[in-house]
Amino acid sequence: MSGATSYHAGLCAEDAVAQVYVRRGRRIVSRRWRGKGGEIDLIVQDGDALIFVEVKKSRSHGRAAQSLSRRQMDRISMAASEFLGTQPRGQLTDVRFDLATVNGTGEIAIIENAFQEF
Repeated sequence: MSGATSYHAGLCAEDAVAQVYVRRGRRIVSRRWRGKGGEIDLIVQDGDALIFVEVKKSRSHGRAAQSLSRRQMDRISMAASEFLGTQPRGQLTDVRFDLATVNGTGEIAIIENAFQEF
């Protein structure tokens, strides 16, 4: 896949994942939020809590999940901490880190609290 094709496939995957959260009654706060620490694909509000979502697309869910590295998780965590600094409750905000994988046929799997799994 070329760089441009990968980029657009990633955007489509993020849109599809965002729709899943919206159908579940959540509100999308931000897409591709960029801070000094890195980028967060989706930030979703669930009541008073925030869900930071990393979206990975690959031929299979397993391959997509394997592509999330400890280094990426650390960068996402740093960016999330920076984002929380903009929120009324700051670091006291309830948060969760999800991994959403999209396989080659467009099926979506969401692993809640994914960073605890690694």
